[in-house]
Amino acid sequence: MKPVVDRDTCIGAASCVGVAPDVFQLDEEFKSTVVDPDGADEDTLMQAAEACPVQAITLQDDEGNQVYP
Repeated sequence: MKPVVDRDTCIGAASCVGVAPDVFQLDEEFKSTVVDPDGADEDTLMQAAEACPVQAITLQDDEGNQVYP
């Protein structure tokens, strides 16, 4: 599963970083970026995406189909 961050939507709440710090980090603009898409299992990626208060994180399967939200 591949996480994708919509930087226009991201507000820098960092809830994704709290759930999956090996996958997400805040950059110099205090917006989330994916630093290692393989840094967590699928359940943790789903928890991180669900934790985003503005749904800035989408998850894609291996074929590029959106599976969340």
